[in-house]
Amino acid sequence: MTKPPLTLYLAAPRGFCAGVDRAIKIVEMALEKWGAPVYVRHEIVHNKYVVDDLRAKGAVFVEELDDCPDDRPVIFSAHGVAKSVPAAAQAREMIYVDATCPLVSKVHIEAQRHAENGLQMIMIGHAGHPETIGTMGQLPAGEVLLVETPADVARVQVRDPSKLAFVTQTTLSVDDTIDIVAALKDRFPAIVGPHKEDICYATTNRQEAVKAMAPQCDAMLVVGAPNSSNSKRLVEVGARAGCAYAQLVQRATDIDWRALEGIASMGITAGASAPEVLINEVVDAFRDRYDVTVEMVVTAEENVEFKVPRVLREPA
Repeated sequence: MTKPPLTLYLAAPRGFCAGVDRAIKIVEMALEKWGAPVYVRHEIVHNKYVVDDLRAKGAVFVEELDDCPDDRPVIFSAHGVAKSVPAAAQAREMIYVDATCPLVSKVHIEAQRHAENGLQMIMIGHAGHPETIGTMGQLPAGEVLLVETPADVARVQVRDPSKLAFVTQTTLSVDDTIDIVAALKDRFPAIVGPHKEDICYATTNRQEAVKAMAPQCDAMLVVGAPNSSNSKRLVEVGARAGCAYAQLVQRATDIDWRALEGIASMGITAGASAPEVLINEVVDAFRDRYDVTVEMVVTAEENVEFKVPRVLREPA
């Protein structure tokens, strides 16, 4: 039986970013240096395949520092942690390695600097996301107020409207953030923003590639985890950019083939914590069912690389 033709648009950039690459490398190098087990507080990045792979190599994933023994190294995830976490590790004389993405660390430094200048912080982010918890935890309780929508901006109670600054979670949708920033500036004209956009280059680049690809696609799949903020934003961006069917899948086995009946063009991208092996798996699943022509949609070239902490570059 002849397979139906399908044009497969593959977004570039897609998948792993420099911060995710570095975080995974940190766990692997820690295992090489200190042997197993190495403890990791929270999923190192939000991807089950990556976490399971590192677990098989000897990483033990826990949610709190209290779940770690004193005598084994612990790694803090790429999303960042509140200041109280490394302080507690130090108090217990633990070996710890911070795998916080340098672009998240930049936001932490920014928040600290504004606080030292007497400004109360407003954070644009998602409640309960580890990055939001980590950033808000850089300052004492009440010093960082969270807003998720323009409606939240109208309700937020501040100490002094003339002494405010804002930061954003790095994995948000650029378009959503524009509306919230506009609401903040409208209500608090004196509010101080970041020198440079907090939303990271990788999030922005992946969203731009989806915007370029979406109008050409009957359907679009984003390879990523359901707890990955940047992956979920890619689905939203695709739908908003004109793709009638945009869905998140963790693996090829999650594809709803019935929903894709009759399509002639398909877009595929991946969140910043999804490895290329899973993207290839999805492409292969389409090759099994269709006569596939792959077209790349390239909107940016990425060559960013972040160094791992010095403690891992030194001999044991």
